Amino acid sequence: MVPMELLTDEIKAALPALYSTEGDGDKPVICKFFNPMGAGTWWICEGEQRADGDWLLFGLCDLGFGAPEWGYVSLSELESVSLPFGMGIERDIFFSPNTLSSEVC
Repeated sequence: MVPMELLTDEIKAALPALYSTEGDGDKPVICKFFNPMGAGTWWICEGEQRADGDWLLFGLCDLGFGAPEWGYVSLSELESVSLPFGMGIERDIFFSPNTLSSEVC
């Protein structure tokens, strides 16, 4: 099974730089990742490529352990998740960029 491309060139170009939406009341959500086999959803609002080529992403993360929390996740972390049947974290291909209140609230 070929892993899904989580960050397309289009998403990379649309991601605001880290900290650039700080203070925004209703943050833009550029993409959404999820665990297709259970808990785990990441609404990504910002991102930036690091010197090592990896991407550091910021957004609202719901790992199923209570209320969702704001936090950082690297692209390599998401890509390294190994699920049964050869699956991994996926990008919601039906998601359209929106605001956080439209997605979560």
